[in-house]
Amino acid sequence: MKHVLLALLFPMALTAQTVQQLTEQLGKTVLYGDIALSPDGAHVAWVQSTAASTSKQTYVRGTSESTPATLVKIPITGERTDSDPAWSPDSKTLAFFSSAGEKEQRQLWIVDADGSDPKKITDLKGYAARPHWSHDGKQIAFLYVEGASGGGPLMAAAATTGVVDTAIHNQRIAVLDVTSGKLRQVSPENLHIYDYDWSPDGKTFVATAAPGPGDNNWWIAQIYTIDIAHGSAKSIYKPSLQVAVPRWSPDGKSIAFIEGLMSDEGSHGGDLFTIRPNGGDPNKTPDRKMSVNSFFWQAPDRILVIEYVGGGSAFSELSLADNSVRTIWKGPEGIHAFGNFPNLALSKDGKFAAAVRSTYNSPPEVFAGPLGKWHQFTNNNTGFQANWGKAESIEWTNEGFNIQGWLVPPAKVEPGKKYPMVVLIHGGPSGVTTSEWPASAGMSRAIIAALSARGYYVLLPNPRGSYGQGEEFTRANVKDFGGGDLRDILAGVDIATKKYPIDPARLGVTGWSYGGYMTMWTVTQTNRFRAAVAGAGIANWQSYYGQNLIDQWMVPFFGASVYDDPGVYEKSSPIRFIKNVKTPTLVIAGERDAECPPSQSSEFWHALKTLGVPTQLIVYTDEGHLFIKPAHQVDRMEQTVGWFDKYLK
Repeated sequence: MKHVLLALLFPMALTAQTVQQLTEQLGKTVLYGDIALSPDGAHVAWVQSTAASTSKQTYVRGTSESTPATLVKIPITGERTDSDPAWSPDSKTLAFFSSAGEKEQRQLWIVDADGSDPKKITDLKGYAARPHWSHDGKQIAFLYVEGASGGGPLMAAAATTGVVDTAIHNQRIAVLDVTSGKLRQVSPENLHIYDYDWSPDGKTFVATAAPGPGDNNWWIAQIYTIDIAHGSAKSIYKPSLQVAVPRWSPDGKSIAFIEGLMSDEGSHGGDLFTIRPNGGDPNKTPDRKMSVNSFFWQAPDRILVIEYVGGGSAFSELSLADNSVRTIWKGPEGIHAFGNFPNLALSKDGKFAAAVRSTYNSPPEVFAGPLGKWHQFTNNNTGFQANWGKAESIEWTNEGFNIQGWLVPPAKVEPGKKYPMVVLIHGGPSGVTTSEWPASAGMSRAIIAALSARGYYVLLPNPRGSYGQGEEFTRANVKDFGGGDLRDILAGVDIATKKYPIDPARLGVTGWSYGGYMTMWTVTQTNRFRAAVAGAGIANWQSYYGQNLIDQWMVPFFGASVYDDPGVYEKSSPIRFIKNVKTPTLVIAGERDAECPPSQSSEFWHALKTLGVPTQLIVYTDEGHLFIKPAHQVDRMEQTVGWFDKYLK
């Protein structure tokens, strides 16, 4: 395994065999992604893989059949990587992208509904994603970066050399004529398109877009309508915060979208708005203690809303006539239809759904059926047993806020014995921890299972700044990073240590991205924690502003750029309080992380090493913000568990 190691690794003997066995078990978990339901509800498709493999293949199955799902076979040699299945309006044809490996050129394929008769219908050169059929079924639109790569800021950044500020490759909407194969790009060259939807008459797109560079400017995107025939774009709404998921009403008279404080492209949460296609002031749905992440129009006056509520999800039907809301289903897992790693799809009439469901203690499987009354369709993970404790939702209050979190106990709790606890803080900060099997994409949650199996309690808090309790709650840490949210977390630690057999002298803290920042911040503010692992963290908000490739996200949270108000950035920087740290801290980063550059991890590690605090730094070769290589995912987990074992056991 190749690492760039800036310090010697501790002996792997510290990581017990149980962790290695758990890693192997979780690596065999079958994962289902990009689920797609035919408009008539008769067939469901998904992309299937395992947690320890990069191969991803498309499967289809009839929803009224008892036969197993069918692998869609296409003439591609080598390890296949499929994505983005999309059904035609008549439900007879499935389109999807496929390539011979993650880094190879993906092309668009179509097959019949049963997975037969494959045809490659494009000859693309560049990044392509998110196909959408036109309402008449004659055309397929998709996002296209001609002659360049794409995929968003989670992926490993390209090497930066030469003249840097001249190469902007905007992601545009391309439209393919299915019969002739003719391809044309219809959105303007100067706009980077993030999401889009066909109008009911097929003449106009609605899109969220901004001038390039695309990875950075999602946070200042506006809502545009795009004339397909002429390629002209008109901004119809400039938001005060971030916007996502613009969708036309069935009659074409309204456009709905989500607006809110969002810190990551593809991780949606906020309030629901509607606006006329010619612009004007939008109408906002009622203030509610939840965060909308996706939605579907059911009629011109009714919308099905999918929302985060606390640490789980719910489906609600919203009537626009009187803004009344009826909850249809509620559960502990995270359900969303758009953005990063979607796991829900609906039929055209909105009455039939397909979803990938899992919790901390039940592995993922595909479910389908009437909305909220679905039944299990796959059984690939039936033999898996959760070799860790049973998770429970816990709640507490702090400074007028109701806080929710998840607590995973050790696999076995013996009477009269006390156990160490690790606090795992989620990224974002606009994010939420829901109940999910710990072998998701990137294996980022495997650490929960590993720690529980090794005899730890794991606390996963959703402090202020999280989704699930309304926009006021999500915005409560603006210009206060590490302030109220840390107090919320520490209040949760107090509740857990009083209620459960947890040793308050053996506490650890960890997290990734914003969770990595919070880990760095926490050890500068308190010595309650005896060990810490900071992943992809941020040590110095002032230097970070000029180092990362997505600095636009910071302005809504800090209120100004670092050049206009350096003080607000300094006050929340862990490096300012670095001499307070006594906690042994392992620091981990990806070599090509554009969101949280490894230079931030290096700065924190360098300071701790200079001050004589036990620390180590591991930088994983060629990884971005989201780790892709299974070997690196496994090693990261083993190094983390080993660090906590060393200082908390």
